[in-house]
Amino acid sequence: MKIVLLAAAAAAVTLVFAGSAFAHAIVSPPVAKAKVDQQFTVSVPTEEEDATTTEVELTVPDGVSIDSFEPAPGWKRSETASGSGEERVVQTVTWSGGKVPTDEDAVFRFNGSLASSKTYAFSVRQTYSNGKVVDWSGAESSDTPAPRVEAVSSFGGSSSTLTIVALVVGAIGVVLGIVALATRGRPLT
Repeated sequence: MKIVLLAAAAAAVTLVFAGSAFAHAIVSPPVAKAKVDQQFTVSVPTEEEDATTTEVELTVPDGVSIDSFEPAPGWKRSETASGSGEERVVQTVTWSGGKVPTDEDAVFRFNGSLASSKTYAFSVRQTYSNGKVVDWSGAESSDTPAPRVEAVSSFGGSSSTLTIVALVVGAIGVVLGIVALATRGRPLT
């Protein structure tokens, strides 16, 4: 029991100091290997009171190629792209028709790859049921920062990269622990 209480206290302290980091649109993983097909997740928070997120548009930066999408039940997906077949390059993706309530996230997944080792900034445009639009395309220090993914050539070559990955995995563990504590004994619906 003491371990659970200590874990909950540590999680609460972590969330107090990192709370603003959770209130942004994100693309994960935040660090990924370049030139490798992998799954990416777009997560957009609904922060507007008494409104739902009804549309999310993702602008794909140059050098990011999208191979396929995971279905998102309740959402209709449309894309703008250039080229065809193996040469097809997705430039924007729009998910519309969903209804994500306040304090929940709209979540979408795609498989793709990053062309080279550098930081890629995605722009996300979020539309609410009340007509408000939030452009997640600002600088990292802004209130609406663009989601970023750092592409690396390998995970073994840099201790700072390993540190970032370890911190991300730890943060995910903390969030999952809090969710488990909050929903203990209640079925998830």
